Amino acid sequence: MIFPSRLFTSLTLSRTTPSFSRISARSMSSPADFRQAAHKLLVIPGPIEVSDEVLYANAHPSMSHVSPDFIPVFGDCIRMTRSVVLSTEGQPFLISGSGTLGWDQVAANLIQPGENALVLHSGYFGDSFTECLETYGAKVDQLKAEIGAAVSQDAIESALKSKKYRLLTFTHVDTSTAVLSDAKAIAETVQRVSPDTLVILDGVCSVASEELRMDAWGIDVVLTASQKGLGVPPGLSILVASPKAIKVFESRTTPVTSYYASWKKWLPIMKAYESGKAAYFATPPVNLIYAYHASLSQITKKAPSLEERFKLHSAASERIKSTAAELGLKQLPLDPAFAAKGMTALYFPDGMTAADVLPKLGAKGIIAAGGLHAAIKDKYFRIGHMGITAVDGQRGDIETVTTALKELFAKK
Repeated sequence: MIFPSRLFTSLTLSRTTPSFSRISARSMSSPADFRQAAHKLLVIPGPIEVSDEVLYANAHPSMSHVSPDFIPVFGDCIRMTRSVVLSTEGQPFLISGSGTLGWDQVAANLIQPGENALVLHSGYFGDSFTECLETYGAKVDQLKAEIGAAVSQDAIESALKSKKYRLLTFTHVDTSTAVLSDAKAIAETVQRVSPDTLVILDGVCSVASEELRMDAWGIDVVLTASQKGLGVPPGLSILVASPKAIKVFESRTTPVTSYYASWKKWLPIMKAYESGKAAYFATPPVNLIYAYHASLSQITKKAPSLEERFKLHSAASERIKSTAAELGLKQLPLDPAFAAKGMTALYFPDGMTAADVLPKLGAKGIIAAGGLHAAIKDKYFRIGHMGITAVDGQRGDIETVTTALKELFAKK
């Protein structure tokens, strides 16, 4: 982690303090001295809990985005982003914004007005991506799975044979349903049936928590955001584009239809910082980049390894889901094959609603999320188990959640 010698001089926060207002007078010279304030356990499917080291990095003193100290930090983040999605050739774009900005980047740079796009729909975010693509002039077809399921490979193959699509998009984990789509199988189907079609993976709720191998599986774009599996506060839009996607962008015959999301603006910036030079189009979120650097360093350079993180997320998921099953709670995904590893969606028992469950979890110090899918919004709730909640067993987060579920739902 890269810090100036005098990052903090008199700030130490304790896990036992109720807020950030209580400050000790002793010197704090390293992340080891920093402890974030006591708070309720945040287990919504993003934003998630972040480590003390990440929050410490986010509190970096204000710094110029063209400072010689900042340039290598940004460059390292670009390189480590490739490692997280298991790509050696992808081009990362790290831009101030939410995960939604990734949709705009895809729609503005990779598809021209009048071209066809195929959206695989496994929940709320399939509709949202569709709306974004249509805003930029794309002609969009949806393949819509039943609630709790993913689109079948047969349906994808049939659609790809019906017309030429510039790109296909899918939500790797739809946060509204906890449905996991089979990214590897989808990419294989596209490559076999329509190899010119770009494969676009919305990984906002999957990167760093679900197995994802961008190069090996043939994914052309992975888009995500900082506040979920990557374990960083919200505010950073993260996208990695394959050489094939960059070539499609460079060969377009009409102007890019966005100013802020244009890769014509951002590609030179990313290349400059990775090469060790400063460049400017719009100010990057400097403090958030420091926080992202801290998290990426933990994910890519320290134990557990990325492969071990996948296993730890699976184990945490199994503990939550098996506890729920023992209590008679039904998952929203219709089949375990469709169930995400980084979150769980559970139907309320008969006669119970969000008002009966979420406040009681809150009273136990746990913040969970209500439903999001419009058709069943009031019938279920969601628990996130990504990042340090799943990976750092010493925290006891998974035990805290399973104990609360047992106390709340155990049959008397």
